[in-house]
Amino acid sequence: MSRPPIVAIRPEPGCSATQENAAAAGLTVIAEPLFEIRPCPWSLPEGAVFDGLLIGSANALRYGGEGLAALRHLSVYAVGAATAQAAYAAGFNRVESGAGGLQNVLDTLAGEERHLLRLTGRQHTTLFCPSGIRITERVAYESRALPMPASLARHLEQGGIVMLHSGVAAHHFRAECERCEVDIGKLHIAALAPRIAAAAGEGWAGCAIADSPDDAALVALVRQLCE
Repeated sequence: MSRPPIVAIRPEPGCSATQENAAAAGLTVIAEPLFEIRPCPWSLPEGAVFDGLLIGSANALRYGGEGLAALRHLSVYAVGAATAQAAYAAGFNRVESGAGGLQNVLDTLAGEERHLLRLTGRQHTTLFCPSGIRITERVAYESRALPMPASLARHLEQGGIVMLHSGVAAHHFRAECERCEVDIGKLHIAALAPRIAAAAGEGWAGCAIADSPDDAALVALVRQLCE
């Protein structure tokens, strides 16, 4: 029996990375980015002293621009291994990576006195500061939604599995399915986290959630759905 189409819609270079991870697991994924990342101008608040950087996406490092140069002496608190690797690639030497989301990373610092600079996207999750932690936020990039190509709509006419890496992607993909008259009742959603599944809403043929919020776990979930 042939497998249903599997589609990843996250922006590049993440979409191609997911495609490669899936190929290593014996899966063929159609990479159709429905988002484009663009840098945003930002500047440091005058006179501010920071103890570290809080980074929830490698995009903050890829698109952070010249302002990163003045921050390379700081420790980086990264949401996961891929983001930590991007920090090393951007010239940072002191990097700590966590798991389970950026709030979990922040919570591990509870009780310490830290003023952190959070470089983030224009649309981002609200964080709650534990005792002793202060955060200053700067928007370093934005994600621009793109229309669903007619070719992708055709791929999904007979059903398939769609990998969702963010709540924004979930909202946008559902809206594009409605615009292109794609029957969501034929599609299975593979979501990176519960909040992403919730953002996708009801009416899908199925909706499953990865065991942990990382691409490897999402690929493993898709493989299970294909069996």
